[in-house]
Amino acid sequence: MTHNAAIPLRRIFSVAGFFIIFATSSPRPILAQRTVPVVGSQNTSTADPPVAVPDEKPCVVQLYSNLEFADFSAKTYEYTPACPGPWRKVVFAADFNVTAGVQFDRTAQVSLGHVNIYYGTTPEPSQTFGPSWHVERDLTDYSALFQTSQSGEVDLGNLVNSTYTGIIFGSASLQFYSAPHDWDRDDRRVLPDAVYPLPNAAGGAKGLFTTTDQLSETFTLPTNIERAYLDVISQSQSSDEFWYTCVPNDVANELQSCGNTGFRETEVSVDGQAAGVAPVYPWIFTGGIDPFLWSPIPGVQTLNFIPYRVDLTPFAGLLSDGQPHTISLSVFNADSYFLSTATLLVYLDHGSEQVTGELTGNTLTAAPDPTVTENIQADSSGDVTGSVVVASDRSFKISGFVRTSHGKVETDVLQSVNFNNTQNFTINATTYIQDIRQTTGVESRTITHDRGLYFASIEAFRYPLTLNITETLNSDGTIGLQTTSEQKFKHDLLDPFFASAVENSVISTDTLQLNSSFQITGHSGQQSSQHFHLANSRGREYNCALAAENNTVTSVSEGCQDTGNSRDDH
Repeated sequence: MTHNAAIPLRRIFSVAGFFIIFATSSPRPILAQRTVPVVGSQNTSTADPPVAVPDEKPCVVQLYSNLEFADFSAKTYEYTPACPGPWRKVVFAADFNVTAGVQFDRTAQVSLGHVNIYYGTTPEPSQTFGPSWHVERDLTDYSALFQTSQSGEVDLGNLVNSTYTGIIFGSASLQFYSAPHDWDRDDRRVLPDAVYPLPNAAGGAKGLFTTTDQLSETFTLPTNIERAYLDVISQSQSSDEFWYTCVPNDVANELQSCGNTGFRETEVSVDGQAAGVAPVYPWIFTGGIDPFLWSPIPGVQTLNFIPYRVDLTPFAGLLSDGQPHTISLSVFNADSYFLSTATLLVYLDHGSEQVTGELTGNTLTAAPDPTVTENIQADSSGDVTGSVVVASDRSFKISGFVRTSHGKVETDVLQSVNFNNTQNFTINATTYIQDIRQTTGVESRTITHDRGLYFASIEAFRYPLTLNITETLNSDGTIGLQTTSEQKFKHDLLDPFFASAVENSVISTDTLQLNSSFQITGHSGQQSSQHFHLANSRGREYNCALAAENNTVTSVSEGCQDTGNSRDDH
């Protein structure tokens, strides 16, 4: 089918990938600690809560201070344990700033012993202002990593020259909160005994360019594993950055979009056998589509990605046999490319040196089988309307057992993973409309039989995304690009000892003006808001709402004052 020449959307995306401005660099500001957003500020502001910690002064180990990121070389640091354990809580805390000027948004990764301990992206500077921001990550489950001296690495590549002038600076520390004297052995067993990195090499996450590319590591693990989990992050880059806007290959040219459909998913395998699924969150970076959308409130998790945890416990008996085992990741429909990293967490049976067991059942297929529905029409003038839909629905059960010092423990992991991406198009000589409605859902139950007792843990994830992009070609050759985005992250957890509910949503709208050469000349109508709510069975409730207009914070709710102190969600 043919159609009239319309504005190529992907050209707009590449132009909006950075904020084109002309300014001299300013003196670097002092790195900021976490502060509550304030009305009237244009600084990067989020409603994200601090990590909940005990109301006490932590023991702090500085990892690095005021590192400059002005090239693509990795920065290294040395870690030496200085805080006696055991620890009730361990927190990674980092502060960044970028000088005013012209700069892309950048990917930031921090690792210790090649284990990823932070992953996120950076805000873009403005003409007269360089933003500063603070991030925290709860690393209590990674406590075993911090017991020995190790080298660390910061990967934050940043091109600085006469055109791209924004220089990024960063500092980071680990904060250790001691366990109380009555913290007994049973309490300590809730923490993994060992952590293993994927990839186990310098350079951070590995690039996966096609469906068949894999991130793989082979480990010979302890012979007394009771439980195992894999924390997974897959970040979209380059042609895959806007994967949720992609369409089937056969209509990609006429719809002026990327290919391989709007479906991506991370697949996990053990020794080549399907072992788990990690849905890909539709992160939108601060240069995405229209950079004014995300200033001062960035998208959901843009500055601080949350790993997705895959339960590999049914494989514990296999992993404990003393033989090498290979754990692999791939991204279904990857189209150049994703960056992927993962961390294997294992819990050991301290009452025995050898655990035996078997994988007794596995109905998970190696790859999803999405359905694609196309309903695209072109009239006699070449105008295009219609929709494309890609959907994936699958359920599986993986079962296994281990014989431990305290008896036989059986585990069943049952999951349903559902995805739908529906896109409606209107394309003609003066208008390009792409309206996207996407939903990702996971329903998960883990059932454990241990010493005659039955335990069930229930989890649900929801990642809805609504994105409307409307481009209009004006009679004078200028272009208007109106975008409205609504992202959400929902996570509900119920197990015998803990219950929690988290919801994080960001709504943004803006209209870009561009000249006939696709250069940004201005914008109008910018509005954004974020609402973050969490509640759990340990008595914590956090409820923070922010709003902004014309790239300035206009309201901050009282709930944003919560410091997280005197709370401990672990």
